[in-house]
Amino acid sequence: MTDLDLLLAKAKAFHGDLCAGIVLGTRMTMIGMRELGMNPLERNKNLIVYVEIDRCIADAIQAITGCSLGHRTLKYRPYGKFAATYINLKNGEAVRVAVVEKKRTEKTGQEAMKDASRILLEAPEADLFRLKKVRVAIPEGDMPGMPKYHARCSRCNDMIVDNKEVVVDGAVLCGNCAHGSYYTETE
Repeated sequence: MTDLDLLLAKAKAFHGDLCAGIVLGTRMTMIGMRELGMNPLERNKNLIVYVEIDRCIADAIQAITGCSLGHRTLKYRPYGKFAATYINLKNGEAVRVAVVEKKRTEKTGQEAMKDASRILLEAPEADLFRLKKVRVAIPEGDMPGMPKYHARCSRCNDMIVDNKEVVVDGAVLCGNCAHGSYYTETE
């Protein structure tokens, strides 16, 4: 088995199936880690990844890198782009890998998914991905480890950690109270 086969199997097991997004995410991760001199077959504790979409690609990245929201090493930016930035915390080097254009297939349904995965596996790297060296200033509140800063919302009294509070007219607020919540209370 090749490294690609092993990593695809790992991503597939995590995600539940093999689809075009898993193939792209696996290849993106191999490229990003290669450029940082990291081995995707090993756990890399000095790696943080910013992923720009909440689709299958993100599952492949998480499965292969071991980065996660809970470890504070996987960061999500809701940009709707098939892209991720890989950062080596040890030396500050960072690379952004973006999908240039998905190869298309004329087929539909399950047959199209299998065909798309095959096309994406076989396509030359330069045809699918754009690689750029970048610089990322990671805020202290986004670094892995225990929270270094705590605040309390002056409206709802909830605890806020990691410098995520919002100050409005001098009042410390949580994101929900400052910008409106994604939920509504029923009681």
